[in-house]
This record gives sequence, C-alpha cells and structure tokens, in this order.
Amino acid sequence: MALDDILLEAEEKMIKTEEVVQHEFSGVRTGKASPSLVENILVDVYGSMMRIRELAGITTPEPRMLLIQPWDAGTVHPIEKAIQKSNLGLNPMIDKKFIRIVLPELSQERRIEFIKIVKKMAEDGRVAIRHVRRDAIEHLKKEEKNGGVTEDQVEGAEKEVQKLTDQYIGKIDAHLANKEKEIMIV
Repeated sequence: MALDDILLEAEEKMIKTEEVVQHEFSGVRTGKASPSLVENILVDVYGSMMRIRELAGITTPEPRMLLIQPWDAGTVHPIEKAIQKSNLGLNPMIDKKFIRIVLPELSQERRIEFIKIVKKMAEDGRVAIRHVRRDAIEHLKKEEKNGGVTEDQVEGAEKEVQKLTDQYIGKIDAHLANKEKEIMIV
C-alpha cells in the first residue's frame, strides 16, 4: 500500500468520525424542537426494533413542538412508550393518530447536564481520531519494514497524519463550542 493511500484512508476515517460526532450532537436537545431529537429512538414493533423515522413522519409545526405521524395507527402506543423510556425528559401526548411532544423550557441544571453529554461525545470522537492516527502510523511503519519506502518518507507521512489529526480534532472542538453555545441560549 502506498503512503498516499494510507493517508487518504486515515483522512476518510477522520471525516466519518467527524460526521458521526455531528450526528450525535444533533440528537442532544437545545431550546428548539428538531426531528433528529427522536428519529433514532428504537421502538419495539412488529417483533423487532425499528427507529421512529422508519415508522413515522416527524415534523416541527412550532419551534418547541414535535409532531410524530405514524404511518400505521397501531404503532402509536409503542412509539409513545419508547419516547418515555428514552430518558430525554420528553412527555409525549397522543392525539388520535398523532403524537405531540411539547418541549419544556430547559432549566440551567438540565443545560449543564446536556453540556456534559456533548463534551463526552466530543471526547469519544477525539479518541476515535487518535485511534485512526495510531493505525495509520502502524501501517506506515509496516511499509518501512517491508522495504517499500525510506525512513524519511515515513517520517514525512507521519507528520502529515499528525496534521490531519490536529485538523479533525480542531473541527470536533469547533462543533463542540457551537453546540455548547446553542444549548446555553435561553
């Protein structure tokens, strides 16, 4: 495997890690309603576990309200139970074939809890990026042992891997700062 291929593979993995962290952040509640808050909650229906987004349409008719419209009326109660068990502090209300969720104002304590959660998510992302760096450097050293590349080439490639690592950790830190700001807006 060429050095460029190792670097490209490492960067692709870092990009995916950044995307995963962003997606996890979108599931953490802020002051306004977002379908991503509940779309990945697992519901026990039809003898298996399915995500709410696979069972219903999720809209935000008002800034602090979610409206879930199940495609099958028989899934209304299982969806309601799954939301209650999700530990998001949401109280779903059934309105015929719909489920309405009005988001309460976040207390200062709850906002601080959410910030701790996103900081943990960000740290998990940083750790994943460092694992990618470690794997890439191991690949580079194997290439050197196999005699395909020189020590100087490996050293230069290691510096590139470190640059990528710093760049993507910086991006995760920027996403974290934005999410903290978003959570703290009253």
